[in-house]
Amino acid sequence: MFLKYEIGSLILRIVLGITFFFHGLAKFQNGLESTSLYFESLGLPGMTAYLVAIIELMGGVALLVGLGTRFVSLLLAMIMVGAILFVKLGAGFLGGFEFDFVLLGIAIYLLINGSKLLSVDSVILKTY
Repeated sequence: MFLKYEIGSLILRIVLGITFFFHGLAKFQNGLESTSLYFESLGLPGMTAYLVAIIELMGGVALLVGLGTRFVSLLLAMIMVGAILFVKLGAGFLGGFEFDFVLLGIAIYLLINGSKLLSVDSVILKTY
């Protein structure tokens, strides 16, 4: 039974990691300056764009290898709450924040449950 839950957590961790890695990479590829200006247009400090991009890119990698899953998931959940509240809420659920809502749900799941299967954390912490 335990392995079944760990396989599910692993799948969610990989999906979330890939998704955020590519979102962070896109911010770097499109130029952080333009992302910074966009954040400023939302009333957020422009420097926030740099922080978000780094967390998404590096957090995605960390999730893929299973390093600091709970902490990274907390950071990504906070980013999703911000994205929903500052960017997508006005568009409504469908066609607006439904994708962000799903990512938030996955991040919260991993924050609560972690993911030990095939993770660096399990090697470092010797939890298996």
